[in-house]
Amino acid sequence: MPKPNAHITVRKVRPDELQILQIIGSSTFEATYGALNTEENMRQYLAEHFCMEAIKTSFENPEEEFYFAENSGHIIGYVKLNHGSAQTEDKFPNTLEIERIYVIAEHQRKGYGLALLEEAIGIASKKGYKSIWLGVWDRNAKAINFYEKNGFSIAGIHPFVLGTDPQRDYLMKLEL
Repeated sequence: MPKPNAHITVRKVRPDELQILQIIGSSTFEATYGALNTEENMRQYLAEHFCMEAIKTSFENPEEEFYFAENSGHIIGYVKLNHGSAQTEDKFPNTLEIERIYVIAEHQRKGYGLALLEEAIGIASKKGYKSIWLGVWDRNAKAINFYEKNGFSIAGIHPFVLGTDPQRDYLMKLEL
């Protein structure tokens, strides 16, 4: 696996940074998927999953973790990890779920996603997990390629509902 940019740091998100987390999450999600979905479905999904109450609830759950990627003090993206019962699927025993790796569009392909992925792998290894899994929209070829390039393979599918639109995610898994 190639090494990310040496100027990138990854650190745990602090409680006073939830608004930054919300802004990066909602803006990145909308920038990535907005043109491929209806405005109404995007609005509904963002209101449910990226409102401050949802972010705060996730942040306060001890089985969910958030880490920022930074460069010179500028927050560029984040990863959301789910342990135990916080995972969105229970198909894989003794695993860590990466629910999100979001990097601001103009900073993509500069090593931030890889740095966040490596942080997740390190956490999973330290906690003794046997694998890592994630869900990725079957129409997101860029993300699928990134994960395959970094050792993940498709291990199943699951439904994902955006607003009222049923979609399909590939479940991708990396054995540690």
